[in-house]
Amino acid sequence: VQLQASGGGLVQAGGSLRLSCAASGRTFSSYAMGWFRQAPGKEREFVAAINRSGGSTYYRDSVKGRFTISRDNAKNTVYLQMNSLKPEDTAVYYCAAHGTYYSNNYYSEEYEYDYWGQGTQVTVSS
Repeated sequence: VQLQASGGGLVQAGGSLRLSCAASGRTFSSYAMGWFRQAPGKEREFVAAINRSGGSTYYRDSVKGRFTISRDNAKNTVYLQMNSLKPEDTAVYYCAAHGTYYSNNYYSEEYEYDYWGQGTQVTVSS
């Protein structure tokens, strides 16, 4: 599967952005999806994950209550709605896909993901 992330940009603190990740192929519903981010000088970190059906989600603590991950399997797209953005949310955001035909779990570790998008820059000014 090929992933194309979009929706990043420059926003003031307290603002909102919605990231999208469009997937190629006909089996998008067979993939658990996740969002990761990498800030300058830091390692890539997990942000949010959603299972195949979209019924279960998981977030890192620092974004709980502010970010929402969702998916539309009919559109082969996963979203990350980011509200109340903070300067520390500044990073390149990556979407990732974990192929699974039998599990309906979500995944939070980088090594669990098979495919990665190219990243989209999010910059939050103070």
